[in-house]
Amino acid sequence: MESMGQLSRTHSCNDLGKKNVGEQVTLMGWVLRRRDHGGVIFIDLRDRGGITQVVFNPEIDPEVHAKAHQLRSEWVLAIRGRVEARPGDMANPKLATGEIEVLVDELRILNSSETPPFPLDEDTEVSDNLRLQYRYLDLRRPEMAANLIMRHKAVQSVRNYLNDNGFLDIETPMLTRSTPEGARDYLVPSRVNSGKFYALPQSPQLFKQLLMIAGMDRYYQIVKCFRDEDLRADRQPEFTQIDMELSFVDEEQIMAINEGLIATLFKDTLGLTLSPPFPRLTFAQAMNRFGTDRPDVRFGMELIDLTGIAAQCGFKVFRAIADKGGTVRAINAKGCAYFTRKELDVLTEYAAQFGAKGLAWVKMKEGGEWQSPIAKFFTEEERTAIASATDAVEGDLLFFGADSSKVVFQVLSELRVELARRLELLKKDEFNFVWVTDFPLMEYDEKEKRFQALHHPFTAPKEEDVAKLDSDPAAVSSRAYDLVLNGTEIGGGSIRIHQKSMQSKVLDVLGIGEEEANDKFGFLLRALELGAPPHGGLAFGLDRLLMIMTGSDSIRNVIAFPKTQKATCPLTDAPASVARKQLTELHIRPDWKE
Repeated sequence: MESMGQLSRTHSCNDLGKKNVGEQVTLMGWVLRRRDHGGVIFIDLRDRGGITQVVFNPEIDPEVHAKAHQLRSEWVLAIRGRVEARPGDMANPKLATGEIEVLVDELRILNSSETPPFPLDEDTEVSDNLRLQYRYLDLRRPEMAANLIMRHKAVQSVRNYLNDNGFLDIETPMLTRSTPEGARDYLVPSRVNSGKFYALPQSPQLFKQLLMIAGMDRYYQIVKCFRDEDLRADRQPEFTQIDMELSFVDEEQIMAINEGLIATLFKDTLGLTLSPPFPRLTFAQAMNRFGTDRPDVRFGMELIDLTGIAAQCGFKVFRAIADKGGTVRAINAKGCAYFTRKELDVLTEYAAQFGAKGLAWVKMKEGGEWQSPIAKFFTEEERTAIASATDAVEGDLLFFGADSSKVVFQVLSELRVELARRLELLKKDEFNFVWVTDFPLMEYDEKEKRFQALHHPFTAPKEEDVAKLDSDPAAVSSRAYDLVLNGTEIGGGSIRIHQKSMQSKVLDVLGIGEEEANDKFGFLLRALELGAPPHGGLAFGLDRLLMIMTGSDSIRNVIAFPKTQKATCPLTDAPASVARKQLTELHIRPDWKE
């Protein structure tokens, strides 16, 4: 192998164009493809920026051309040569550098490479485990490199916007204490404090509130957070938040600041102009119309409440559910009466995953005729009433959910998204935002037999609902708000409780008594007694947001070194066993045999 010697890179592999024709340039990068066309060798040279075609012609330098015969995929090169325009019919409009090529007169082979475990120049199906095991190779692929470049641009855009709006970037501790915040903590044993543990933060929630009490006024941080929970496509054990907190503000001001942030981010990274303010739905409206508090509003198929009609109809199943206080709802898949019985059976099985005991359906035929196993149970008047309520016409397909509100909302919200997926209504280049507000402050957990905070226990109740904390806690609305993009919650926050008496009251209703509250949150409760200002904030999930912006199917595609769904790292084999000595130093007794 050779050194770079006196060669110094003049351009990246995405910089050159017709303006550079005739220049002597030096490029460095990896061999993406090699093609031998009757003696002339073409190499697609790739670096982080892109690709440039370089040409080895025996007529220019026979020795350099002979040397180029050695080159193989992923070898590392330095080349020097002259930029030439490609013949008109040889230009490649798909490449930024497609109008030029570099005729090489000097070649340095900086390193060779074994055959990669998967091709980097093809869109080949490769298992996630293999990609993550060789992540440094996976990241050489242009689409993956583009994702990390997008992430960099997004972070810089966010920082610039928040800096310009008076925020201070302040770091908070990674080693803190375990507090109940909804998920399991990652624990870190202390060597110097025997038997005690730190916790990695699930969020900087308490510290950012303390910064407001400290008078910092506007704080932000692009911060790692940790949750020991079951994983899926949009979850990781360690993830990144755009975290912020503001003093002396209300919900409207926080939403306006963050609409400006999102609009700036999309303009800076995607060149898209958004038009705030974004639409808003209350929690009740979102649930009634879409069955979920993170509605995808790119398409229709909204839920229609038929409980009133069901209570009077001849179909005993629907009527019994309505009589027991349940709900009967429907969605109209416009123009989908062509679905086959097999397709309907598959959708019925899909709905069963979310608690459906069955899936009633009706195909609307000519003249308003119903084709359905349940058609015989309805009178002509009842059919007409349902068709009118659902705006159903010939060619439409109705699906019904009948059960408790919780089950029906879950089933129909998932079903409408699955239908949209099958009908190709989910366009990745379409971005629809909606705020969801007025969440319940808490909900009753039947298993635990106590109330649980819907967001976290520091969320302020609406002032008009404070009296209900004693009589009907489930009816108390909070001053919380989530921003939803294409059916994914990308950010959420709230106005916080800033008075100790109110914080103690909420903790008490949640079953956290004075002794436990002082043990786990004593430092916050003491701070609230020392001049805490009204404050609130919001945190965006940066990984989720970038997943949507890049059209990726998983947040793993926008994180440099992510974990698998089993929270392992195939690259480093983490987590791994450690030596007995290390455990002993941490006062942990090993529970295995030598």
